[in-house]
This record gives sequence, structure tokens and C-alpha cells, in this order.
Amino acid sequence: MSSKVAVIGASGNIGTKITNELLSRGCTVTAIARNPENIASREGVTAVHGDMLHPEELAETLKGHDAVISAAPFVTNESEKLFSAVRNSGVKRYLMVGGAASLLNDQGVKVWDTLQGVGIPEAVLANIQEGIRAFDLLKQESDLDWTFFSPAVMIGPGERTGTFRLGKDNVVADENGDSKISYDDYAIALVDELEQGNNIKGRFTIAY
Repeated sequence: MSSKVAVIGASGNIGTKITNELLSRGCTVTAIARNPENIASREGVTAVHGDMLHPEELAETLKGHDAVISAAPFVTNESEKLFSAVRNSGVKRYLMVGGAASLLNDQGVKVWDTLQGVGIPEAVLANIQEGIRAFDLLKQESDLDWTFFSPAVMIGPGERTGTFRLGKDNVVADENGDSKISYDDYAIALVDELEQGNNIKGRFTIAY
């Protein structure tokens, strides 16, 4: 695969792994972050400043790319700014690192509904809820060829195995009921989606 991809939130845990995976497949990457000095300098990567809260500037940065990937954290009530930046850039293909809270568990209950009253700080809950709202907004989006990629319920550091299972709107879990994925394997599946386009204007999810 040879293409020019913009990664918003490229300095974060997931954004870094996505950038690595894109480079390994021959892409050139514009790595966008509020603090681009935190992005390692290397061949194939151009680190630039960008902030979804300043959509006009971000749109200019995104212009001319083959695809945009957003790995930025959710910010309460600000998803419209991010989507407008992508839309106004003229780039059609958009992939979003989503959240797991809008997935359904094996009882058919939204993961979000299982998070209430378990001691999660209100500010964290608000950002998780924004992930649900972002997905709802994308489902109404007609201008972009979007994909919303929900991770497993638990995502974190781990091995790069290349072996995982994919799903659509339901949590993927193992025989013990655990839903986990490493940052590296999540990045593999996301770049696979960029290459293959199996979930355009849709959502999918992942776990071991």
C-alpha cells in the first residue's frame, strides 16, 4: 500500500502504533498532535501541530491526503469540530479510533449502561459518552467514507500477534468472557481496514 495518510493524535499510545503500522506498509504519514515535538523524527513521517478545537486550521493541514485517521481522545461536545475539519479538507476516507461503550454485551446491554455507579470519575464518563455521541453523528454523515473502529473493552500495551477476531456491534470476548486487545494488534486491524475498505460507513470491533 502506498498512500499519504494524516493521523490526528499521532503522539498518543494508539496513534503511535497506527503510525508505525502505516510506515511498515509503505505509507507516508503526516503525524498531527498538539505537541508535535513529542513525535519521533524519522523517514516517512512529517510531524505538524494540529488541534481538533481549531477546525479551520486543521482542515488546511488535512488537505491533499488520501485518508485521515483520528486517534485523538474524545472531547465532550466537540466532535462536530473534528468532523467539520475532515469534511472541509476534501478528504473522503476517514477512520476513527472509537470507543467500546456503544457496543452491546452478550446480554444485549450497551457497555455504557454497565459503567454507571462503578466509581469512574465524571470527567472520564463524559469523554466516554462523547464517543457514543460521535458514533451517532457519524451514522448521519453522508459526505465522508467513514469507519468507526471500536476497540475491545480493554485495550493496552501487549504483543503484536496479528491474530485476533473481528465483530460488528457486539463485544468480542473469549471463552472466559474477557474482551482484550493490544495497541499493536488494534493498529494492524485498522490499517487492514484502510487497505480493504470492508466497513465503509459502518462500525466494527476487535478482540482476541
